[in-house]
Amino acid sequence: MEALTLVGSATPSVSSSLSASYPSPNTLSYAPSRNLSARAAANNNNYHHLSSFKPVSRLFSYSPSRPHTQRKNHVFLPHLVASLEEVQQTYIMIKPDGVQRGLVGEIISRFERKGFKLTGLKLFQCPNELAEEHYKDLQSKPFFPKLIKYITSGPVVCMAWEGIGVVASARKLIGATNPLNAEPGTIRGDLAVQTGRNVVHGSDSPENGKREIALWFKEGELSEWTPAQEPWLIE
Repeated sequence: MEALTLVGSATPSVSSSLSASYPSPNTLSYAPSRNLSARAAANNNNYHHLSSFKPVSRLFSYSPSRPHTQRKNHVFLPHLVASLEEVQQTYIMIKPDGVQRGLVGEIISRFERKGFKLTGLKLFQCPNELAEEHYKDLQSKPFFPKLIKYITSGPVVCMAWEGIGVVASARKLIGATNPLNAEPGTIRGDLAVQTGRNVVHGSDSPENGKREIALWFKEGELSEWTPAQEPWLIE
């Protein structure tokens, strides 16, 4: 209370000058001095400015002013579910090293046990032109000639598989391109040790699945049929 009396006094004193230099919360609230009032207003503005900062995390926040954020979250899930329910086709090829090592039955059985439907199968000696067309996206790579020589060095097993989400699921069954990075339980993780001899190829997208099947299979070489076990695999 004494500090308030000194600040309000018309005669300046040491106490009042100290109060002006180092205002306390009381002097900011009650001092009639014009300078102190201006300082209090500035402080209030600063507090108001700081209060405008929003929390960094919006994980549990909701803002009606950003309705598009809510719409985006609701749109994503149906699209994800739809992609998982889509019947797709993929091209799987057992490369020359897989054929030479007698792994054909082992690899086919993994896709059969998963529940995918085999619609095309043949043993085939790949010519250079077909190999170059299949791997045309890698033409600029320094290993391209070596890759073509490898894929045409012996017969390959061409397969067309069909099923719900078969492209992504087949890629998981196959494993990482480098077998040393492939998880145990995958084809490459269990059966291969080097990228240049990674046993099997699988389409990387539904679009490429259709393109590669059309590239490796002629008209009439694919079969349309319904597996007897289908009701026990798909609702």
